[in-house]
Amino acid sequence: MGKDSNPRLSVLFYTVLLIFVLLMSRLGFLQIIHGADYRLRADNNCIRLLPLTAPRGFFYDRNMVPLVTNQPGFTVSLMPISGPIPDGVINRLAGYLEMKPDVIRKKIKQANPLEPIRIKSNVDVKIVSKIEEHRSELPGVILEVQAVRNYTYHDLAAHLFGYVGEISESELKKMKPEGYKENDIVGKFGLERVWDKELRGIDGGTEEEVDADGRPVKMLATKTPTLGNSLVLTIDSKIQKVAEKAMDEQLVYLQKQLGNTDAKAGAVVAMNPQTGEILAMTSRPTFDPNLFNGGISEKNWKKINDNPHDPMEDRVIAGEYPPGSTFKIVTSTAALELGKITPEEKIFDSGHYMGKQNALGESLGWLDFVTALAKSDDVYFYKVGERVGIDNLAKYARLFGLGSHTGINLGGEASGLVASREYKEKVYHEPWYLSETLDAAIGQGFNLITPLQEAMIYSEIANGGIRYRPYVVSKILSPEGKVVKSFGPEEMGRVQISPRNLGLIRKGLHDVALPGGTAGYVFQGFPIPIAGKTGTAQNPQGDDTGLFVCYAPYDHPTIVVAVIIEHGGFGSDSAAPIARRILEAYFNIPHQKDAADYFAESEAAKNGTKQDQKSTGN
Repeated sequence: MGKDSNPRLSVLFYTVLLIFVLLMSRLGFLQIIHGADYRLRADNNCIRLLPLTAPRGFFYDRNMVPLVTNQPGFTVSLMPISGPIPDGVINRLAGYLEMKPDVIRKKIKQANPLEPIRIKSNVDVKIVSKIEEHRSELPGVILEVQAVRNYTYHDLAAHLFGYVGEISESELKKMKPEGYKENDIVGKFGLERVWDKELRGIDGGTEEEVDADGRPVKMLATKTPTLGNSLVLTIDSKIQKVAEKAMDEQLVYLQKQLGNTDAKAGAVVAMNPQTGEILAMTSRPTFDPNLFNGGISEKNWKKINDNPHDPMEDRVIAGEYPPGSTFKIVTSTAALELGKITPEEKIFDSGHYMGKQNALGESLGWLDFVTALAKSDDVYFYKVGERVGIDNLAKYARLFGLGSHTGINLGGEASGLVASREYKEKVYHEPWYLSETLDAAIGQGFNLITPLQEAMIYSEIANGGIRYRPYVVSKILSPEGKVVKSFGPEEMGRVQISPRNLGLIRKGLHDVALPGGTAGYVFQGFPIPIAGKTGTAQNPQGDDTGLFVCYAPYDHPTIVVAVIIEHGGFGSDSAAPIARRILEAYFNIPHQKDAADYFAESEAAKNGTKQDQKSTGN
């Protein structure tokens, strides 16, 4: 401008120039520096990405019977279209889903803004109907169809199968590097957790155009999810069903007919002693894993959590019990192998020894080894245990694999406990006493064992001393049905027992199930020769724990069954009838007797075999 220019025009000119420069700078900032970000935001106003979770692989039993599958279910999600989800929408949705609004807000805060925010999975038809009826009041709320886990037989083998749920914050921190992300459904327990990576599959998704209200306008692209790998289990569903039914019926019988009102928990495991394959696993009380789909309700969780018998505990691998007289095969092995007794030697049972006695103080007189084992005579084994000593008892217990994990590929396995002077010194800072050796020799005192360990040590007697790793998965199958990986027997160790001594132990166990043995009345008339051992473990908090372990056929064993009933009383009354039912199913023998029949027969024989059984507390 010239010298004669109007000062006011000059101010106006420079003001307009400054505004123009600022606008151009802002436009350049938005388009060049943040252009890509704002283009993405604009696209998200009309393009919606909907991930599709891959269906998890199936569980099959050993005969390819499907036990765990998937079914379609509705998932309620939020997809912000034109801004944050209003509080009114959150509050209304929380009411329909019976959730707390703050829980939904937390999910929104943690979610990826470019994907639907899954609020609740596997909602029922009533909730779907409510949402559809009030669609205009719920902008941003969408219904997705997702695969939902289906445990076909509900609580069948629940502790083995486990359950699934939405990934937690702590799990995500650990698993994010492996490709896991928010809202993922993962295995929480049992096989679902152990084999989660193999079962997950590959997620898919859809890309669709939507209008301003979030309603779909056009499908743009889709990627079909890929089914995860499936597991073929060693479980026999027929045996599993019989084991669970027998357990449930026996617990009711013990409570209502025998007065064992606290007999509400126990465990059963059946395995092949020649391979380590698990044929059945049952833990009581139990739960329905389907309840966890989409998040378990407060009502259902309270019912499980308030049960004093802990339905979530897998007693087969995590329950630790005094083994009682079932431990006598360890004492027997140590005594025979170390030459502390001979099979011909007779030891006198006067009914008591060093302040300890048989359960009813009865005396069985002079007994040789086989007879003492068949009748489970405590006084005989007190005296044998004294000869063997605690150090040798502990040594042989560990040779059998006690005091350590069996190695089964399931989470939460307990190791049990071997009674020893080292343990007492470490925990109680006290010396070892002879009376504690006597207790250890009959499976009492500090000894603790899991039902799976029970099955394992009797498998070693059945197969000649080999300790196999127990396993429940035999194959992993691809979605096309091809074998990805196979699993077989794996030897973990051996206990050395001479053929002569092994034959003596087997003979004593065989006589347990014959007339005069502690379980003779339960297996009277059973067409397959078996070997077994009853046990009754003292329980200071109520009725004793009942145990029974057996294998069959006696000459060439292909199945071992271990049964433990908490507060069940005598093992022959509480546990042995369940084992017989399982063996009937395994050998296709028609079921003929129920627990009441066995008990009636035992009462009628009070002066016979049952009296012998009671006199020794087994």
